[in-house]
Amino acid sequence: MYLEKKFRHFPNAIKILKCMRILNKVMFHIKCRNSVYPRTDGKIVRFPVPDDKVDWNAAYPVYNPTVFTSKFIIGQTWADPDLSVLEFKPNWNSINGHVNRISLTGKYEIRNGYPLNPVGRTGLIGRGLLGRWGPNHAADPIVTRWKTFENQRVFDKKSNKQILQFIAIQRKDSGEWALPGGMVDCGEVISTTLKREFMEEAMNLLDKSDKDAVKIEKQIEEVFKEGTEVFRGYVDDPRNTDNAWMETVATLFHDDKGVHVGMLKLHAGDDAVGVKWVDLDRSLKLYANHLSFLEEIAVRLKCHW
Repeated sequence: MYLEKKFRHFPNAIKILKCMRILNKVMFHIKCRNSVYPRTDGKIVRFPVPDDKVDWNAAYPVYNPTVFTSKFIIGQTWADPDLSVLEFKPNWNSINGHVNRISLTGKYEIRNGYPLNPVGRTGLIGRGLLGRWGPNHAADPIVTRWKTFENQRVFDKKSNKQILQFIAIQRKDSGEWALPGGMVDCGEVISTTLKREFMEEAMNLLDKSDKDAVKIEKQIEEVFKEGTEVFRGYVDDPRNTDNAWMETVATLFHDDKGVHVGMLKLHAGDDAVGVKWVDLDRSLKLYANHLSFLEEIAVRLKCHW
């Protein structure tokens, strides 16, 4: 709005600014549109949403989104009740008891009692597979090291830049490779979530003895002391709907000398069926918009991309 006021005497400039905002929304709103909804065996298909109809302000009179909330969600203690339940009266855009209903994107609109996805239409209303109406908060730890061979750092032959490796897990639900992140528990500090999710998904902490669990935590403590935030906001997650969506805080934990996390043996656990060190490259296919987080890291560390 500030830029539009600044350029109010230049109509073409204002048009360009609006187009840029719409384009930005479309770019981060792809995997949650025009597809079969995940974990429904192809039975739930989203209503088509063209690029020029993503924005809520764009006229789309024939828009008739699919209605779906997974039976798995209903009745779960960690999930919201249906909005038709009279006793359930959430305080939107605020901390609602132990539930954070504040969006990282800013204030979201409430229409007919339902929160609206701040990026736009998805072709599906309800909560889908997500527990909360409105924002569902997650945290993604990005653990990296330099690729080495015989104690020497490896450089890419074409770019002549060092190759960075990151830890990726293979998701049980989709089979896609992703960062080892997870949901922020009620009242939990983000830094706690980042470490917990990494240990559960990449180190199989839940199946370890108390003695081994303490040992693992000590091993990664050095790397997780300090992290660098690389992203905070909306995630183009295939589970998103018009009324429920994923948001995350992605934090980089770089083991520069490879003597801490870089030396650990990885074991898939919790929501993962596989875990490995992956060479960073722009051609990778990853879950949601995780690759965009890694692109930011490539710029910061000046490594091969």
